Amino acid sequence: MVRVPFRAAADRVRHRLSQLARPKPGRSNSGSQEPGGPNPGSPAPGRPPRRAPAGSRPSRTGAAVPGDLTAPARHRPFLRALGMLAVVVLGAWLGLLAVGSIRTPVGPMDTNMTLRPSLTGGSKINVAPLGALELDSHSAPLRLDVDVDRLDPERSQALVDRPERFSHLQDEVTRDVAAGTRELAVRSCVAVVSGAAALGLVVYRRPRRALAAGGIALTLLAASGVSAYATWNPKSVLEPKFSGLLSSAPSLVGDARSIVTEFDIYQRELARLVTNVTKLYDATSTLPVYQPDPGTIRVLHVSDIHLNPAAWHIIASLVEQYEIDVIVDSGDTMDHGSAPENSFLDPVRDLGAPYVWVRGNHDSPVTQAYLEKFENVRVLDDGAAVNVGGLRIAGTGDASFTPDRTGPGGNKEAARLEGMRLASALRDQRHAGTPVDIAVAHDPNTARETDGTVPLVLSGHYHRRINEQLKLGTRLKVEGSTGGGGLRAVQNEKPEKVHASVLYMDRSTRRLQAWDEITLGGLGLTTAEVSRHLPEENLKEGGPVSPTPSPSSSPSAGASPGRPAGRPTPSP
Repeated sequence: MVRVPFRAAADRVRHRLSQLARPKPGRSNSGSQEPGGPNPGSPAPGRPPRRAPAGSRPSRTGAAVPGDLTAPARHRPFLRALGMLAVVVLGAWLGLLAVGSIRTPVGPMDTNMTLRPSLTGGSKINVAPLGALELDSHSAPLRLDVDVDRLDPERSQALVDRPERFSHLQDEVTRDVAAGTRELAVRSCVAVVSGAAALGLVVYRRPRRALAAGGIALTLLAASGVSAYATWNPKSVLEPKFSGLLSSAPSLVGDARSIVTEFDIYQRELARLVTNVTKLYDATSTLPVYQPDPGTIRVLHVSDIHLNPAAWHIIASLVEQYEIDVIVDSGDTMDHGSAPENSFLDPVRDLGAPYVWVRGNHDSPVTQAYLEKFENVRVLDDGAAVNVGGLRIAGTGDASFTPDRTGPGGNKEAARLEGMRLASALRDQRHAGTPVDIAVAHDPNTARETDGTVPLVLSGHYHRRINEQLKLGTRLKVEGSTGGGGLRAVQNEKPEKVHASVLYMDRSTRRLQAWDEITLGGLGLTTAEVSRHLPEENLKEGGPVSPTPSPSSSPSAGASPGRPAGRPTPSP
């Protein structure tokens, strides 16, 4: 029953080809028949058509013998060859799509290797979600695609524990690629032969034709392999073409030629980079177990991620462990604000909580427009306010855009003017009977101008924490870098610490009751520090010691130096 649709499709294709090859009606074999006259080759009315004997040939005039559905002799071989080539190419391509790929380890990475038809050849290495790397490695009608799926934790940790293995990493990668290529060649041969033969059998319904299609496919693949081997260019790795986030790679790791000539230095830097990033990932597993109080609204304040993908893992862990109601990002999520960087933001969809965001000086309008399309994201600008997670939050984007220097670029006066506009919007909200609970601005100079118009204002920009009670009663909280200063920071001798804060808001008054400062980092020993803080007014008024149960410390998750985790401490 499965073969019936394929057989019907093949019959329709064969019938269409026969119609194209059939002589036009209304003409005799000599082309001199009068209109309306009988066709000598046509059967008499009421009589069935005569079949042409097997092996019959066209007449001397070149017209087809009556009843023969094939093309004239001079066209028949060309059409046969063209049809066979189409069957071979389509079948081989379908075979490669179905089974022509392998999964193989390459060093500490798990990869998926595939051969694809291509007019230009070459190799393409996809590193999701960072982008792709294209190499002009060979000229052949086949392209090698290598998809880097993930970094294997065990093999990566082995490199971290034994950095001396980096000296042998190049040989290990070379062996893995060679082994994977051999396995891929065998798999591809089976795929193209099986695909072409199967499609040939469906179309022609003759085993001999199907075997011929498989043989031609194997010959074409072998010829492509010889062409790729003859044109192989090992130096193509020195001149790669980057796309996506990897377009910034040359500025991060240096020129490829310098990496080759000074490989020993590059090995040490790479070992340090892998070690530091791995420690940041490991730190999240040492966060304390937390039991939230249902009487509070929990806000996670993050800032200045600067394209560090480790930040999304950290944020997701905090959202799950602290049962966060809303995430507030005070900007500089990106580094250059370019469109290729936008895919870095895609994990925001899966963080498990509403995401409130304002533009930083490294975020462009392109970044803002991309985030506005996400269902769980609320982008705030020009003093706009939203109700989310039981709170009313308003904010504005940064007045400048640093990467292309199109804005005032760090001009405090411009930041203050933006703050005045935000303060005016906050006063309008209060007069309308919808007062704002939290204001958000990237630059602290902008945030300070909201003093007296809102109980709490959040910002970032400085990559360090600041907690300040302003003159007219507004509390300013500046968060450090949740991305540890970005990808460039993990190249340093010591990785910059990662900062985030959990704010506990009273569900009835919507005022800040306490906050936990979470700090990840450390070199040599991975640490996760959690310290509890209470506003001064709560301590003076004899308010509750803690609105929520204190987090319990694990052996590797310590509190801030000099004070135990979970104990209320005065604000700095």
